[in-house]
Formats: sequence, C-alpha cells, structure tokens
Amino acid sequence: MSEFYTIKKVLNNNVLIAKNSDHPEVILLGKGIGFNKAKGDQILDGVVEKMFVLKDEQKQKQYKSLIGIMDEKLAGTLQQAIYIIAEKTGSSLNEQIHIGLTDHLIYAIKRIREGYIVENPFLQETKAMYPEYFKIAEEVIELINNEIDINLPIEEVGFVTLHIVSNLSKEIVSDVNKFSLIIKELVKYIEEYLKIEIDRNSIHYSRLVRHLRFLIDRISHGQSSDESPALAIILKKEYPVCYDLAWKILKSIESSLNKKASEAEVIYLTIHLERLVQSKIKK
Repeated sequence: MSEFYTIKKVLNNNVLIAKNSDHPEVILLGKGIGFNKAKGDQILDGVVEKMFVLKDEQKQKQYKSLIGIMDEKLAGTLQQAIYIIAEKTGSSLNEQIHIGLTDHLIYAIKRIREGYIVENPFLQETKAMYPEYFKIAEEVIELINNEIDINLPIEEVGFVTLHIVSNLSKEIVSDVNKFSLIIKELVKYIEEYLKIEIDRNSIHYSRLVRHLRFLIDRISHGQSSDESPALAIILKKEYPVCYDLAWKILKSIESSLNKKASEAEVIYLTIHLERLVQSKIKK
C-alpha cells in the first residue's frame, strides 16, 4: 500500500518539507515533486527519491532556525546538495550534516555576497588527502553556484570536503582541521629537512599527504604495525637521513596527538621518504 505525505512547505521543484503517519516532519527529494504543489497537498511516496528525517529534537530546532534565515530556493538547493553527497558516497548521513554543512554554506554565501575573500589554508592538503570526496564537493559547489547564481570559490570545495569527511568518519570538523594543520606543518618540515620543494600538484605530494594522514589515523586510534628489527637496521644504515627524519616526524605526531606510536611506523615512513627523495633526484 502506498504511503501519502502531506506537504508542509515547498522549498523548490525538487525539495519539500512534509509529514506522514510516522513522522511529523521529513525532508523529501525527487525530480519535480514540488512543481505546482502547495502546502496541504498530498503526494505518494512513489515519486520520492530520497527522504531525510531529523529525529533528534535539538537538531530539528536547529535546522528550523536555519530555515528561518534563508529563502526557500536556497534551502531547497542545500538539501539537493546533501542528497548529492548521500548518493555519491552511498552512505546514510549523520543528521549533523544537515546542521553543520547548511550553517556553513549559508554564511559562506553571505560572505561572498558581501565581498569578503575566502581563505582556506588547508586546501591543497584536503584535496590530496580526500580526492574522491573533493570531487563530490566540487559537484556540490557547482550545483549551488548554478542554482542561486553565485560564484563560491575553490576554497569552499575544500571546506565542503571536510564536512563530508567529518560526517562519514564521525570525527568533528575541528579534529579534521587539526590533522590537516599537522600535515601542513610536517610537509613544510620535510621540505626544509631534505632541502627539497614538493610540487603541490604532483602525485608525489598526494602520496606523501595520504601516507601522513593514514599514519596520523593509526596513531590516533592506537593501531600498531608488525615490527621488523632487521629491516630497521638495514634502513638506518642505507638511508640515515630519511631514517632520522622519520623518527623526528613520528615524535612530532606523538606530541601533537598525545599518543604513542608503533616503532614499526618508522620503517614505512623511511621507505616513503626515500622514495620521495629519489623522485626529486631523477628529475
């Protein structure tokens, strides 16, 4: 038997706020479901492509307060943006993304319209760490720019990426930013220590950033790797500079996170650093 929804508010042709017998308020998305519809009209669930339910009462209040400071077209566009994220990641998104990302984008749009310049100090690190989510964020920003006739810059793609990562990993955005800052400082230290310059658009940079990100993740979650004392002795002898640098990096991360790392991490990091050095030499 088909389910009926009663429309409470039409946000745009593709997004509605409605209710049914199970939920006093749901967000419905579907191509054209809001066309020529008005408050009080009923629609069948067969035309609904996606339904978002804010079950937490506090989050419902927060989202309603955000609805109150943006027009219906923007509200609908931002819900479409969240739908893109859910569809592309194939994930059931945490309710917080409706609040956190919506709030961020409302004020990002406001700042652009007021002529403020957007800065994102972690843009390159974010793109290198999360390339698949960065592409999704590009789609989100493109949608918003086209729908509401604005020009949100590439920096906002980086910020949206962090919100996606935060939602999927259950980390708060401030923690993701913290890890990005640690990586940014480590890359700079590596360049100074090895007396090299790493092209931020190169595959070598992407590999390095991803390796550091996974290293930080493992240390943060207390994960350990199998140690190989024999290999450590060989690496220390063959690549003393990179081996010493790997130890310094490991100690720096331990200090930043206040966590203990597995000594085996030095082996993998030394190999990666030596690979980076060799890539610069071959040039």
